[in-house]
Amino acid sequence: MEEVYAFGGNPLDRASERRADAAWLAGLLDHVDSRVALLSELKPLARAGSPPSIAWQPLAPWRGLMDSGATWLLLGLADGRARFALDVTAATTPLPADAAPGDMRALAAEMDGADAAILGEARALIDWHARHRFCAVCGTPSKVESAGWCRRCPSCKAQHFPRVDPVVIMLPVLGERCLLGRNARRAGARFSCLAGFVEPGETLEEAVRREVREESGLIVARVRYMASQPWPFPSSLMCGFVAEATGDTLKIDHTELATARWFTRDEVLAMAARSAAGDGAADSLAPPIAIGHQIARRWASGEFG
Repeated sequence: MEEVYAFGGNPLDRASERRADAAWLAGLLDHVDSRVALLSELKPLARAGSPPSIAWQPLAPWRGLMDSGATWLLLGLADGRARFALDVTAATTPLPADAAPGDMRALAAEMDGADAAILGEARALIDWHARHRFCAVCGTPSKVESAGWCRRCPSCKAQHFPRVDPVVIMLPVLGERCLLGRNARRAGARFSCLAGFVEPGETLEEAVRREVREESGLIVARVRYMASQPWPFPSSLMCGFVAEATGDTLKIDHTELATARWFTRDEVLAMAARSAAGDGAADSLAPPIAIGHQIARRWASGEFG
């Protein structure tokens, strides 16, 4: 069975083929069963609990804010009922008393996977709108269309759609050892897989080989795909691989990595356990919500050779 990681497994019907239907959208906006998820400064409002949950709100009290220009979008349908997201950063309307803004990473580690995936979608889209208010062709302020899934320039008529940045994240392995690195920009004792953005004109496999060589000096032969994960910080798709190295001599790029080391399977499993327990004092992996943790743990458990 395919494993689904944090921010994956979104249960909503995105209804992408109907987003441009103004009459249909107007009906959803007026429907009593429609609900909206609120985000303030990209922090979703959640209700406390075990687990915490999305603080869905009736749409009517927020229509004034939506109509006045606040960023909103149609997330999709749940059992035929519309689910929206709204940026309430500048709202003067009091926020719900039974909910509070929470850190997206912290919430994703605790809440139901479906809720985390929905909020990840909302965060990525609201952030995209904040970064793309002007036409990239002529610089004119653009206007939102298609229920928040498109921006159109009123001057040159160019259309702009939300982007997703593909990232390769990979575990170099050699026999019974794997290579993990510690990011030069992050303090602490946490190790993770190597990673980097895919460049124009590159396949995913080519990006894996290039990034491993650039960061560690290793030459990679076989590249095996494992899984992917949406990562809404701001909007990446993490594509996970296991990469078979041809040797173990390292030449570390210290602008990217503070250090990199070879680890045995048992060492990785011990690090995964410390990470899951929240112990960051000793060597540990990235948090369990990150696909880098899952790639290393699954390899160490014998799932990938």
